[in-house]
Amino acid sequence: MTDTTRRSALAGIATFAATAAAAQGNAAPPLIPFRFEDVIRRARDLAASPWDAAVPPLPEPLNNLEYDAWRSIRFRPERSFLAQGGGLFRLQLFHLGFLYRRPVVVNVIRDGVPTPIPYQPQLFDYGQTKIERPLPVNLGFAGFRIHYALNDPRVLDELIAFLGSSYFRFLGRDQRYGLSARGLSVGVGGKEPEEFPVFREFWVELPPPGVERITVYGLLDGAAVTGAYRFDVYPAPETEIEVSVTLFPRRPIRSIGLAPLTSMFFTGENDRRTGDDFRPELHDSDGLLIHSGSGEWIWRPLRNPHNTTVSAFSDSNPRGFGLIQRDRTFDSYQDLEAFYHQRPSYWVEPTGHWGEGRVELVEIPTNAEIHDNMVAYWTPARPIEAGQETSYAYRLKSLTAGGNLHPGGKVVNTFTAPARASGSAEPAEKGFRRFLIDFAGGNLGFYLVDPALVQLVANASNGRIVATSVIPNEHSGGFRAALDLRIEPGQSTDLRAYLRAGERALTETWTYPWTAPE
Repeated sequence: MTDTTRRSALAGIATFAATAAAAQGNAAPPLIPFRFEDVIRRARDLAASPWDAAVPPLPEPLNNLEYDAWRSIRFRPERSFLAQGGGLFRLQLFHLGFLYRRPVVVNVIRDGVPTPIPYQPQLFDYGQTKIERPLPVNLGFAGFRIHYALNDPRVLDELIAFLGSSYFRFLGRDQRYGLSARGLSVGVGGKEPEEFPVFREFWVELPPPGVERITVYGLLDGAAVTGAYRFDVYPAPETEIEVSVTLFPRRPIRSIGLAPLTSMFFTGENDRRTGDDFRPELHDSDGLLIHSGSGEWIWRPLRNPHNTTVSAFSDSNPRGFGLIQRDRTFDSYQDLEAFYHQRPSYWVEPTGHWGEGRVELVEIPTNAEIHDNMVAYWTPARPIEAGQETSYAYRLKSLTAGGNLHPGGKVVNTFTAPARASGSAEPAEKGFRRFLIDFAGGNLGFYLVDPALVQLVANASNGRIVATSVIPNEHSGGFRAALDLRIEPGQSTDLRAYLRAGERALTETWTYPWTAPE
């Protein structure tokens, strides 16, 4: 809320109160506290106006900051907000510059009254960046972060950060930043030009002393849509956020992503391209996990494809989906700086009925680990029309591995190789490919004494599965399944496989797309 808007609102409230008091001879009614409904009203009003894409130029030297110079501008911890009354949270701000050029207004709500935080140079340590002249008080900020004693009762760690477009990241205990969540995605996957709606204003409630929950409201704005967001953040070993959203489309949106997640996958055991890098695997997430409306659990390993690919999983009223970092073994990464084995998994649980639609996974080629090239989200079956107010809600969890999401056996490894007889030096026949899937956990250990009771159920949408096998894997405490696929060069297929005993499924369903080389 700008100063002008806030002054006008308070003046209107005061005039109304004085008039009512004069007419009735009573005391003025109490001030109505700021609520989520106020953000919804702002989003509705904003949708009636055209999208303003213009970003005012930053004053020098902020206009030309490189990454290192911007990163050296640090918020002074002793100037943190929300410290009044012994609260458990602290708010710090990000400075404008580098990629973050669009100003964001950040308000603090005290006793129901929102107050914008003015820009002050005293809030920051500028490090190597020299500021020759005063910067305006209405400069704004790039975003903000909230701190909490997450890992140590004596230390306030970063809990959640909102920075750039509609991106935000949050952590549980002993986790390191990896993937990101987004408020909304529009046009991902090449169906229409991708847009990046932005959070233009935030309101952060000052929590009462001792309360271990903090509420953030956000106002989203973009060419296609505006929106009101409420984030109730519950810090924990696996932090949860309850998200409530109301959208107001400016135009019909045929490719929209609700509850989008963005991650990085460069290389893994199923997609090797490290060259001479000493690190065997490089990824923030290694699979997409889906809990369908019918109750099926589906695991889709991620890949770094040669071309952008979109995989769709049609469903009705999904129970959950997420990008998961399942491999938690340091030896898989050997990275003492990035700590890929401590990257969180994000899990989305829809609240209420989301209806017909699909989970989509967009995989974009990348030649480096610095690029986020994985996007997963829910898209409704029916396009959202202009003026169609749309509300939905979900829980978002930051998991250490997601191993306790379902009780069945899980995919722990996926390998592909030419299909040839074991130990043979003969070249594999063209058009044949072998896939190896390690399943572990759940009740699989029970069947290791009698492996013959376990069968592999596998099928291919194209081509033909010509051989399968299941053998115990004492190293994983489960079973290794193998299937040999025959498919014509240049043809594509979708593979599905799971283990069962009798008529009972023992594991989640592994699914994997494959295109045979020409």
